[in-house]
Amino acid sequence: MRVGTFVLAAQFPGQGQGEALHRAVRSAEAAEEAGLDSVWLAEHHFVPYGTCPSAITLAALLLGRTRRIRVGTAVSVLPTTHPVALGEQAALLHLTSGGRFSLGVGRGGPWVDLEVFGSGLEAYESGFPESLDLLVRWLRDPSVAAAGDRYSFREVPVVPRPSESLSGEPGPEVVLACTSPRSVRLAAERGLPMLLGMHVGDEEKAEMVALWRKHARAAGRTPEEIRAASHVSAGVCQIADRRTDAAETLLKAMPGWLKQGLEAHVTVDGRHRAMRDPLAYTELLCGLHPVGTPRLCADRLAATSERTGISRFALLVEGSGDLAATEENVRRLGAEVLPHLG
Repeated sequence: MRVGTFVLAAQFPGQGQGEALHRAVRSAEAAEEAGLDSVWLAEHHFVPYGTCPSAITLAALLLGRTRRIRVGTAVSVLPTTHPVALGEQAALLHLTSGGRFSLGVGRGGPWVDLEVFGSGLEAYESGFPESLDLLVRWLRDPSVAAAGDRYSFREVPVVPRPSESLSGEPGPEVVLACTSPRSVRLAAERGLPMLLGMHVGDEEKAEMVALWRKHARAAGRTPEEIRAASHVSAGVCQIADRRTDAAETLLKAMPGWLKQGLEAHVTVDGRHRAMRDPLAYTELLCGLHPVGTPRLCADRLAATSERTGISRFALLVEGSGDLAATEENVRRLGAEVLPHLG
């Protein structure tokens, strides 16, 4: 089982954006110090829900500051960037980090980001498969041309080529954020592991894994490829000597952050988007994920792995909103939870 952190760089009420980003960097450094497997970095634009606008840029910083831990994006939003530009950056990080970089990509939402970056609503509604396929080809082939609806260009060489890595890894891992049967099928047909969100419980995650395997078999993926797919489960983790104390920490801090963060999202076309009730959502997360004593947290992770078949975790550890408390949470995750997991 591989346990890592999920870093949102959340801006809690009363905090500055620089403070949120400093906590994000320190929590990632603390994750390596604690012996965790990975750090996954979120990307958002124009909202305090997350103050990192470029997960791959922050990944580059953290890869330079660490020596062992894997760093991934969760996710880089494809509709707001050119897949070749993202592929070049991913290849660069793969080669210069010794193969420690994972590229998580996703469709994002119908936000005003599409207007600001000039990609338009079509990039979100129908253009994602084309962008994903172009990105994957860029990371696997020696040269690439395109003749699609969104991208069309002559054949050009891939420089730098991910396969040139001294680590022996053929290229950076690509993980796809999946929130619907359509995205599960998209991932399965391309043989890409899934990143499943923290709002989803074990039963639904198990169903999505089963659906992924079904579509992967139908697409001709070999049994070895299907078994090798290492999906990632996002969640929340808060550790305390009593479960009530851990839950209370999150219930005090997270609803205020969620309220101002989620309300700040603006749709590109004015469509109504119903937002979750912040307190009810926090209570849901406390019930779904490892929130409590170290032993309870370890048992919760083990149970999720057994029920879903997922062995990788990306856990939000900054739910207190406090730097010192976040660092202590990460330390305890490494020192008191991991030993129970074997």
